[in-house]
Amino acid sequence: MTVAFYPGSFDPITNGHIDVLVQALNVAPRVIVAIGIHPGKTPLFSFEERADLIRTSIAEALPARAGDVSVVSFSNLVVDAARQHGALMLIRGLRDGTDLDYEMQMAGMNRQMAPDVQTVFLPAGVASRPITATLVRQIAAMGGDVSAFVPAPVFAALKARKKG
Repeated sequence: MTVAFYPGSFDPITNGHIDVLVQALNVAPRVIVAIGIHPGKTPLFSFEERADLIRTSIAEALPARAGDVSVVSFSNLVVDAARQHGALMLIRGLRDGTDLDYEMQMAGMNRQMAPDVQTVFLPAGVASRPITATLVRQIAAMGGDVSAFVPAPVFAALKARKKG
């Protein structure tokens, strides 16, 4: 069985991430959403909060496939983390040409380090192309409405974070 590894910070998961995840489940029967943990960065949401938001959002968006998605953390090279979890396919979402340029470089480096791990690019849908987690965090922090950009559980968590 092909296992796909979808790495990112997912701080928070957005509708763009969900779009790519849905596509990934059309390519692989099982997808591991891998939250990168970087000691030098302070995320808005903890790993546990992000993992819970991912699981809840998937359960709402894809109830029939929620069991095919798992969430893990990693702090090493993505190709090593993928192998550790039995995945030989990396999922990368593309919004535009800028993403493609960066992701092609990353895919090339990953292939040099791990020729057995294949990178698969999935294009973001038109509605989710402008969405980034960074913009979502910035807009939410300034009191803007991000409900069109994130799953409902994330919107509720962002609102609760703003009040707290």
